[in-house]
Amino acid sequence: MRSEHSEFRVGVIVPTYRHVTALPAILTTLSQMQIPVIVVDDGNTEENRMAIESACSAVSGVSYVRRAENGGKGQAVKTGLLAAGEQGWSHAIQIDADGQHDLGEIEPMITLAREAPNKVICAVPIYDDSIPKSRKIGREITHFWVRIETMGGEISDSMCGFRVYPLEESLHVVRREFIGARMDFDTELLVQLNWRGLRVVEHPVRVTYPDGNISNFRMLSDNVRISAMHTRLVLQAPIRVPIRSARRALLSRYST
Repeated sequence: MRSEHSEFRVGVIVPTYRHVTALPAILTTLSQMQIPVIVVDDGNTEENRMAIESACSAVSGVSYVRRAENGGKGQAVKTGLLAAGEQGWSHAIQIDADGQHDLGEIEPMITLAREAPNKVICAVPIYDDSIPKSRKIGREITHFWVRIETMGGEISDSMCGFRVYPLEESLHVVRREFIGARMDFDTELLVQLNWRGLRVVEHPVRVTYPDGNISNFRMLSDNVRISAMHTRLVLQAPIRVPIRSARRALLSRYST
């Protein structure tokens, strides 16, 4: 696990597929914060590729990474995490490209990460009335299963794609564990990090569904993937949770 005295270098990963409208404003805001950014083009059409490249080149501090084929949100974030490791970041902030997240909360979340560099800083969404009812119900079902998979209530929301990852531990999981490549990614990575012993710090963030927002969620196929993910995690939990407890006890012993 990363030493608390190691150099703190944080940047933002923005995976994007079909989300180009809000991207220029997002990148401008991040550039004004002087935070390095990796934009991962997840196999967009040529028209969207040109728009994404143009948005990236219009501001400083942005690296553009293109995937030749669409692999899903999770695969795009994995690509971004690997690129962040190559750039020497210690922490990576994940945000969505559709403008849902309140970027004003990035700096408070970075402060939390500095104070607790070995923890995952997770946004807990505060939704307005724009959230689709079906999406809200689906989230509640996943929250229930995550409590079973982690045998506790440490994680209030595992689905919000706005969080700060300790990069070394996250790359360890991405390289060694099976993590879903699409809409199952956010939950599965967070549960796997929990099993490795990482604690979570939660931070409330306003989340909206913008007018005209393009959803990449596929009702049938993604729900099947999420169901399969929960099956995998529930079957592993009786073994992984005791290992997590032993790991935490060992780390606590050596930190005192």
